[in-house]
Amino acid sequence: MKKTRKKSLKLLWQLVYIVGTFLIIYFLGFSDPNFVSIGQHLNEFNTNWLLLCGLCVLGFWLVQGVVLQYLTHTMHCKVSFWKNLKVTLIGEYYSAITPFSTGGQPMQIYYMKKEKISIPVSTVILMIVTITYKLVLVVIGIGIAIFGRGFLHKYLEGILPVFYLGLALNIFCVTFMTILVFHPLLAKAIMVKGMKLLERLHLVKKKDGRLKKLEDSMDTYRNTAAYLKNNPFVIVKVIGITFIQRMALFAVTWFVYQAFGLHGTGFWEILFLQAVISVSVDMLPLPGGMGISETLFLNIFSPVFGGLLLPGMVLSRGLGYYGELLISAAFTVVAQLTIGKK
Repeated sequence: MKKTRKKSLKLLWQLVYIVGTFLIIYFLGFSDPNFVSIGQHLNEFNTNWLLLCGLCVLGFWLVQGVVLQYLTHTMHCKVSFWKNLKVTLIGEYYSAITPFSTGGQPMQIYYMKKEKISIPVSTVILMIVTITYKLVLVVIGIGIAIFGRGFLHKYLEGILPVFYLGLALNIFCVTFMTILVFHPLLAKAIMVKGMKLLERLHLVKKKDGRLKKLEDSMDTYRNTAAYLKNNPFVIVKVIGITFIQRMALFAVTWFVYQAFGLHGTGFWEILFLQAVISVSVDMLPLPGGMGISETLFLNIFSPVFGGLLLPGMVLSRGLGYYGELLISAAFTVVAQLTIGKK
């Protein structure tokens, strides 16, 4: 009875947190009087394109679930696609509400542990997912910086410092995580020294056998990393799938552009502009890039949307982020009730 009450209380606090998050988002972002005028422009919006926007967001989630399914089965962890999809949406929710998007992976590891996937294995899997997810942005960002000089000066003149900072941070993150995955001895040394440091600082109580457990876990981590290192096609396949996934979400802005009956800017041009926003904000300490993403959109998409810039931003960001946040929050509640239970 006491255990059930404790779980119920925990779930209640999670629901309060989710509702509180949306109230903060609303009052900070959508209570501005200027947003009232947007309803007038929405009459110009062709709702037939809304379905394609929804399919892009749905495709983004499904492909992410496919990636997780592929990697877990590669590691001989038999978890259903439905459960992998729920873990995916849990990661999306916690990444969207935490600075640097750092909350997603720890929560995914927690729920994957409930599905009998060991922490070392799930850690390597999720590091590969994160590396490939950010690598797509890095490749696009470097490509724009080297080959898109005209593109940079046409659209990004006012935000170049933010773009280059975001690109540099993503390159550092991808490089560091790649070293940890494919040089597990270094990762093991960092973890062991970190544990000893925490014990010396009395942040963690010294306990016999803890260091041995950690070293055994890191051996599992090393074996998992070695398997992926010896099977590079797995990584190549995940990178290809992730590229499609990223493009699906970026395409939401293109379909919003089409829904307003606008012309003059190409498909890839809009996708790369949306990618620039992701490159710029992905590693900034702002939950989901809230605030800065909207500011960058209004800055760089001004020549694209013209007088429909504000409604274009609201719909694009609303479908691509806030709508996703709402649905992933609902799935997080469902996961709390169902994952790990027969």
